[in-house]
Parts: sequence; C-alpha cells; structure tokens
Amino acid sequence: MGRSGPALCAAQSCQGSPPSLAAARRLPQRAVPAVSAAMAARPVTLGIDLGTTSVKAALLEAAPGHPSGFVVLASCARAARAETASVAAGPQGKEQDVSTIIQALNECLDALPRQQLQRVGGIGVSGQMHGILFWKAGQGCEWTEGGPGLVFEPRAVSHLITWQDGRCNSGFLASLPKPASHLSVATGFGCATIFWLLKNSPEFLKSYDAAGTIQDYVVAMLCGLPRPLMSDQNAASWGYFNTQSQSWNLEILEVAGFPVHLLPDIAEPGSVAGRTFHTWFEIPKGTQVGVALGDLQASVYSCMGQRTDAGLEVEESAVYSRMIQAAAQQKDTHLTITPTVLGERHLPDQLASVTRISSSDLSLGHVTRALCRGIVQNLHSMLPFQQLKEWGVERVMGSGSALSRNEVLKQEVQRAFPLPVCFGQDVDAAFGAALVMLQRDLSQKVL
Repeated sequence: MGRSGPALCAAQSCQGSPPSLAAARRLPQRAVPAVSAAMAARPVTLGIDLGTTSVKAALLEAAPGHPSGFVVLASCARAARAETASVAAGPQGKEQDVSTIIQALNECLDALPRQQLQRVGGIGVSGQMHGILFWKAGQGCEWTEGGPGLVFEPRAVSHLITWQDGRCNSGFLASLPKPASHLSVATGFGCATIFWLLKNSPEFLKSYDAAGTIQDYVVAMLCGLPRPLMSDQNAASWGYFNTQSQSWNLEILEVAGFPVHLLPDIAEPGSVAGRTFHTWFEIPKGTQVGVALGDLQASVYSCMGQRTDAGLEVEESAVYSRMIQAAAQQKDTHLTITPTVLGERHLPDQLASVTRISSSDLSLGHVTRALCRGIVQNLHSMLPFQQLKEWGVERVMGSGSALSRNEVLKQEVQRAFPLPVCFGQDVDAAFGAALVMLQRDLSQKVL
C-alpha cells in the first residue's frame, strides 16, 4: 500500500498557529523580541517524513499541561511527483528523482511560519524504508541562497531506487547468499539492489562511495557527515543486518564480493546524528538532527500511548469517497478479495485473486467492502490476535491516512481484532519523528 498522495494538511492547505503561539526566543546572532523564561524553555521540534508520494513537515512544541504532552504548531505536506524511468531496469524498476523530492521538502519548509522555525531546537527525520540511493561523499549537495537562509540542492547523486522496485526476480534472489538476519531478502531491499547493480551495472557502482535511504541522505546533507549514519530500523530494511548484534553480515557479504564500503555506519534510533551545518531556512546553524527513522516505526510511535499498545498503519490508496459510501451501506458480503496485486515480499508470486463471485455480490458496495476486508485480513495474517495476546497487547492503535479517511476500513479493523481499537488523528511519520526528538530533549532537561 502506497504512501498518501497530494498535500494533506488541515483543510487541504498548509496551516500554522497565530504568531502569539510562536513567540521567538533569543538565538545567537539574531535580534528577536524578549520572551518569558517559561516560553523560551519550551522545546520546538521539526519533524520531516520523506514518503513515497509526498513529503510532510510538522512543528511540535512541548506542552506539559496538554494530555499528549505536546501541541502541533504547524504542519504541511507536498506531493513529490518524483517518479522517473529506470534506464537500467526498464519497466520493473521503480526510481525517483532526488532533486524533485528535495524540492518538495524545500516547499514544505518554506510554507512553515518563519518565527516558529527560528525556535527549532531539534529535527527528527523519517522516510520510506528499504530503498537506496548513492552519492559521492563530500559532493552530495550544494548549499545555495534560497529565500530565507540557505537550501541544499542534490549534486553527484543517483536516483532513489524505491522499496517498490521489482528488478530482483525470484531467480535472482535465490542466487544470493542466505542472510544471518530475521528477515529474508526481497526485491526493493537496499542490499538486494546493490547485488543486482553489481551484476548488471558494475560501472554504475564505481561512480559512488556512499549510500543510504532517502532519509539518511537528508540527515547526512544537513549535518555535513563524511559518512552516512543509519538506524538499525533502516538497516534491517536493507537486508543482511543482524538486529541482535547490531551489525551487518560483513563476512557473508565480503565472500560474495559485495562492496561493503557502501554500507552506512549504524547508530541507535533516537540518538543524534549531528548538527545542522548551515542555517536552513530560519532554523539556526548547530541545531541537533536525529538519526533517521523508518516511516513505519515513526508512524507507530506517533500514536503509541503505552507499552501494551499495538500499532496498525494503513496508508491511503485509490479509495474514493463514492466507493467508501457504497461500502458503508453494504454491511457484509460473501465476495472474497485477496489484494496482493504486487505479491508479498516473502511470496512474490502470490498475486491477487477474487473468489466466491456471484451475481448478487458484484455491486460497488460489495466489491469495496470485500477489498477493505481483504486488506485488513492480509494485515491480520501477519499479526494474528493470538500472537498479540501472547505479547500482552491490550489495545490496537490505528494510523495512516487510509484509516483516518475510510470508515469501512475502520469497521473491518474492529471486526478483525477482538481488542479495543483506537484511531489517532495527528498520527503520521512526521509527527513521530518529531516526537522522538522532542521527548529526547525533555528527558535530558529532567536529568
């Protein structure tokens, strides 16, 4: 299921708080109004999510009196529209233009209130997992004047080969060495893509000496890192990573001739990767930037209220209002839809199917209800109720734009999981990435 599409801000536009909610604090080399010590001490954190189809940004401020502990000062999203053709892999390749993604990011930052950006003390970043891009260390971007402060523009950077990439077929995957990992390797995984390029485009790999996910790239550029840092979340999504030892399968990869110098260094999620190398828009130089998170983990984190919660994320796809309305009126159906049009990572040949078809179950309501049920049942098969019960899970927290906009999906989630189900509102990866940094800052202040 894809990431959400066009800009998704409140009322379909970028919104911010009134100036009175974003009083500026004194920053080095800036003349700003004096404010009370209580307001100046409140951390403001920027969260960024670099999704498959959109880029989101959110500003959060600590609010001890609020039930959630924070308030959202402003948020914005921009459609990336970054898809581009793959010269090497043809129609099976799924690639995106990095410059287009960064342009969408710049538009998001430019739309946020400048007075609030001046108060940012930490930046959290998340993004689409599994995918990979390459760049030349020290030459990955160029900082230029771009309105308020500096912006960076990609240089010496490859396309982003996304998690949806299908160039590694079953035969090719079977030829790869078995990883020492809790995950098998699938097409779209960063390490599988490198293996494919090593075999089919070896000259391409010689052009670069650094690699990471799109979110790792952004963190590296913001901080001027000589080598990219990667959280174990993103490392596991690449394959050939052992989460118990927190290390790459170097011996296995080296024997196979894999260019291990391209593997990023590993850092703990929630830790600081570095500090901003330049003033970025109105965000001060020297602002802490967290190690990039996976978008799934960040989305779940944004809605987790306690340790006995389980997170369920469903992103928006091509589900339209008329279909949802028709399915809401159709309370049940015998029609059965298995929605795995692209197969599963562990079973790429298990494609979609429609069964139990009858003339009475072919209305728009029946089909949409069956599709929503199939999506939820597919998720439930990966995380069955019995497993949740063994783990002590007491509540399911639903997130993702599809759930927030689709009452039928909500009904099917409640039907599939015999546990209390709560659906969040401001629950996406941008908020989760900001929350990680915000709560880190608060815990340090307590200590």
